[in-house]
Amino acid sequence: MQSRGLTLEEGKERINQSKPLRPVRLLVLFFALCVVFSLISIYTVKHFEIESVVTTVSSSFQPCYYEEPGGLDKWIRPPSSSIHNMSDKELLWRASFVPRIKGYPYPRVPKIAFMFLTKGPLPLAPLWERFLKGHEKFYSVYIHSLPSYQPQFPSSSVFYNRQIPSQVSEWGRMNMCDAERRLLANALLDISNEWFILLSESCIPLYKFSFVYHYIMKSKHSFVGAFDDPGPYGRGRYNEHMAPLVNVTKWRKGSQWFEVNRKLAITIVEDTTFHPIFEQYCRPACYVDEHYFPTMLTIQAANVLANRSITWVDWSRGGAHPATFGRNDITEEFFNRVRGGHICLYNNRNSSVCVLFARKFAPSALEPLLHMVDSKVLDY
Repeated sequence: MQSRGLTLEEGKERINQSKPLRPVRLLVLFFALCVVFSLISIYTVKHFEIESVVTTVSSSFQPCYYEEPGGLDKWIRPPSSSIHNMSDKELLWRASFVPRIKGYPYPRVPKIAFMFLTKGPLPLAPLWERFLKGHEKFYSVYIHSLPSYQPQFPSSSVFYNRQIPSQVSEWGRMNMCDAERRLLANALLDISNEWFILLSESCIPLYKFSFVYHYIMKSKHSFVGAFDDPGPYGRGRYNEHMAPLVNVTKWRKGSQWFEVNRKLAITIVEDTTFHPIFEQYCRPACYVDEHYFPTMLTIQAANVLANRSITWVDWSRGGAHPATFGRNDITEEFFNRVRGGHICLYNNRNSSVCVLFARKFAPSALEPLLHMVDSKVLDY
């Protein structure tokens, strides 16, 4: 019995000793299978050229997002196109971004933004081409026309692809001011734009580019007309429902055509206080494009306004609109009269140079205007 008991105990010990060997065998088997599959994969890639297929699929993969390059460049680089899909609300919000630190951490070259508010064609474009030629680093161009208009400028033109997303604008209504704010907002997207000049298709420059550039860049004031007209076409258009935000004593009138610096342009596009009041209470016979900006800026920033426009017009013939000049009006004597005989304040000093642009000129005036340039009467 004792020998039998020993035999049973020995058998149990052998069984217990064999149990730890099973996981080791399984592990060895697993590694063996891995080696086999690796050899098969290498053989397949080598002989059936699957590697090229994998490479092709991998190279065609594109991420579902666009990652802008890092660094300062993405903040100071002007938009590559004047076309975008922002709504007006989004555009005005984006354009109101302002750096809080004065000065720029790079050699910034300030530019003038020439903003053309037009229904369609720019018949005087060849004259502007002559004026702007050779000064590409110092200006930018923006065009707001009827949405249905499709410009046909050649790719070599300074106006090529400069049309911004536009909407219908009507004289004397708030959508006209909205168009002007839209132009300002698009131009503000380029951080190099320092001055903003509103022009129509009938405007022309009176001096060469370098003179205009230095006159504007050195100015301490923005050129916005804002005067108190006590008559029926001034205070007579005021609506008492605009008080207390707009008091009649601050009600102003001025020319639609302005020249403002960057700080004042931001003040205009960021406004959400005066806009709804003027939209509701200044309607024909209150012409909002003559009152909205002059009144708002008088209330908010009167000390930075020159209280005059540098765009000349002739109201001597009477009527609701200024005189229009055609082919027969364009003479050297005409321009001597337009540019001379004025005294105004420039940087708080008397100056005989008071206007840099003029309007209104008909399409028929283009040929004699170009002749004025060739003869150096208009020294472009």
